[in-house]
Amino acid sequence: MSRSNEQVAEIFQRMADLLHAKQTNPYRVRAYRRAAETLVALEEPLEAVAQRGALEQIPGIGRELATKIQEFLRGGTIHSYESLRRPLPPEVAGWSTLPGLSEPLVQHLYFKLGLRNLDDLAALVRSHMLRTLPSFDGDEAALLAAIERHRTGDERLP
Repeated sequence: MSRSNEQVAEIFQRMADLLHAKQTNPYRVRAYRRAAETLVALEEPLEAVAQRGALEQIPGIGRELATKIQEFLRGGTIHSYESLRRPLPPEVAGWSTLPGLSEPLVQHLYFKLGLRNLDDLAALVRSHMLRTLPSFDGDEAALLAAIERHRTGDERLP
């Protein structure tokens, strides 16, 4: 597998994660995940497939995803991915280093649930509502302890 195959697969996987966190169309999320899996398994470099105009012949790659692959091959990025990754405020972006929190989950907490600071996050954890989110895989006590360490300055978020 070529490096570009890996890179595009990783972008598609991240797009699926971000779309899932934003609770968008589950079929779209599934399409990105399927495309990522297909590209990881693809033995031929994407550049060669694109040169012969056969991207849409790859299972799970339709016109929209083929266009995104071509965009990546031309410029090294995919605009829609960059747009999806709307930047979080630095103090919120660092939450992904806390136990049990991933970048897509932090995106969901900020953009969908409206959490803006560590107090909001601590309140959510204490309410036991965080554990109802399927993307949370941590321990609430460990997360609360980490939040408290950050609040008191014993540990700094990046």
